[in-house]
Amino acid sequence: MTERRLSAREAIGRIADDATFTELPHPARESGPDGPLGWQGYDASHARAAERTGEQESVVCGTASVAGTRAVLLVFEFGFLGGSLGERTGDRLESAYAYARAHRLPVVPVVATGGSRMQEGMLALTQLQRVARQSVLTREAGLPQIAVLRDPTTGGGWATLGAGADVVLALPGAQVGFAGSRVRPPDADPAAYTAQAQVAAGAADAVVGPQELREVLGRWLGLLAGPAAGEAPVPHALGARDLPATGWDAVRRARDPRRPRAGHYLDACFAHRVTISGDRCGGADPDGMLCGFGAHEGRTVAYAAQTGTATRPAGYRTAARLIRLADRLGIPVLTLVDTPGAANDAAAERQGVGAAIADLFGAVAGARVPITTLVVGEGGSGGALALAAPGNTWATPDSYFSVIAPDLAAAILKRGPQEVEATADQLRIRPQDLVELGVIRGVVDGPGGSAS
Repeated sequence: MTERRLSAREAIGRIADDATFTELPHPARESGPDGPLGWQGYDASHARAAERTGEQESVVCGTASVAGTRAVLLVFEFGFLGGSLGERTGDRLESAYAYARAHRLPVVPVVATGGSRMQEGMLALTQLQRVARQSVLTREAGLPQIAVLRDPTTGGGWATLGAGADVVLALPGAQVGFAGSRVRPPDADPAAYTAQAQVAAGAADAVVGPQELREVLGRWLGLLAGPAAGEAPVPHALGARDLPATGWDAVRRARDPRRPRAGHYLDACFAHRVTISGDRCGGADPDGMLCGFGAHEGRTVAYAAQTGTATRPAGYRTAARLIRLADRLGIPVLTLVDTPGAANDAAAERQGVGAAIADLFGAVAGARVPITTLVVGEGGSGGALALAAPGNTWATPDSYFSVIAPDLAAAILKRGPQEVEATADQLRIRPQDLVELGVIRGVVDGPGGSAS
């Protein structure tokens, strides 16, 4: 159920630590009667909005601490002409972004807007270009942008400040969509324009309850704006310690449902972590690829981890998005390989699985931050290799890495089922084989041991 719509000042109170918000000075702009278009009655509407809300524009910009981390907040007042963007709104946003860059602070747009202001026509619409430019400059400066979507977030505000942020959090029940309720087709399904639907479609990362917002946002800011590790650690093995005797033994271990999975490794590696979700292209693979940022010994590490299932195209795109974000922010990356291979059904092909894998290969190859990889289970073909760091990949004793799963390799070679085990040995897929071949750096021995 949607909560009562909060004013900008109430939203600030929900997010900012007590007595830490300081409003930024905003540039003055002279305008003729009834605005740049001479829209009859615009001045009167503006005055009524100011009297009703106590604000002089549709956005309040300032600095604050959020759970101990300083940030620049861009908080919209929907009660002021529907939180619409006009020239003066653009002035305030541009000035606040410039302040964030000058003082090396993350930016948090707290959005509640119906879009561009009709009374300013195309001059209002072009503010979206100004906002986009400021967002790009801030991204290039290596500063994170974390959007909070309130009710409603529609039109150009969603298509710039919201969807253009690095991380998108939304309040439950918020209306979120490019088309507002007054301009949608009459037969449109309203459920498609909700925060929950945007998360399911990969356009937003999480729905966060209002009582948890400060804590969750503060955790995100602390990780993305805090100190980063020099290199991601190589996790200890959590399962078998001895090496497999045969290739097929390696496969059986990797496929054992009792083997530790990605979640176990992430829990062991990080004191706490946050999760990004979605490829920003209409898809998410929350069951196949876990991506986010975690705290390891007080420093931030990014992670992308396969969960043992066939990875969907959205999973690969989400991992590529994670790696590129970490690269911009100077945060090292840990990847965990565990998949029998990429999803190869008709839906995966229609969703562009080949292009998604290519994109991930490119993200890994182009990263300037160090990437560390641990193979923790199945390493099936290119769907696994795309997530692996060239020259810095390790394996656990209960894993394998192969050009393709041995049973599929036997089928390709037109061999019968009785030859699958021999094929596994011929492929030399055991961890110790991979070390000897130079494919991986070493085998992780487990707690108290070392990477050898």
